[in-house]
Amino acid sequence: MKNSLLPVLLSLIFSMAAFASPALQDNQPAGALDQKSFDRITREVRHELVMLPYYGVFDNLAYKVSPDGTVTLLGQVARPVLKSDAENAVKRIEGVTNVVNNLEVLPTSFSDDRIRRAAYRAIYGNSVLNQYQMRAVPPIHIIVKNGNITLEGVVAREMDKTVAGMQANSVHGTFSVTNNLRVEEQPEKKK
Repeated sequence: MKNSLLPVLLSLIFSMAAFASPALQDNQPAGALDQKSFDRITREVRHELVMLPYYGVFDNLAYKVSPDGTVTLLGQVARPVLKSDAENAVKRIEGVTNVVNNLEVLPTSFSDDRIRRAAYRAIYGNSVLNQYQMRAVPPIHIIVKNGNITLEGVVAREMDKTVAGMQANSVHGTFSVTNNLRVEEQPEKKK
C-alpha cells in the first residue's frame, strides 16, 4: 500500500508546484514584481519625470522603485505644482501600487531666485560647461535653499565637476556649495 501511494503523492506535489505563482517559484515574496516588470516601471518612471512640463534645471527629481511596486519620489522642486504633477504622472504607470511623495518644495525667496539665476549663468556660461546647456534636460541641476547651493546630476569628466563647483562658489551671496555631481568617465588604469 505504501508503495502505491508514493507515485500519487509525488504527482500531486509536482502538479501543485506547476500552478504555484511565479513570484513564489522565483523565491520572491508574494506580490513582488518580476525583473522585467521592475525594469519597465523604472524606465517609465524616469521617462514620466523628465517629460513633466515644469521640470527644469532648478529641480532635482530622484526616485526609488521597490519590489512591491511602490515608487518613492525624492529630491527638491522649486515649484509646488511640480510635486503634485510628479506624483500624478507616476501613479498612472501600470504596475505602480503606491507612490510615496517625499519631494521637498523649496522655500520661495527673492534672494534664492537671484542666486539660482547667477549660478545658472556662472555654470552654463562657462566655456567648459556650456556644452551641457544644449541638452533637452540639462544634466547639472542647481538646487538653492536659503542661500546654499547643491549641484546634482551627471557630468562627463572630473574636470567638469570641479569647474562647476568653482563656478557655483563664485556666486555672490552664496553661503555654501555642495557638489554632488557624479562623473561618467572611468579613469584609465595604468599598465
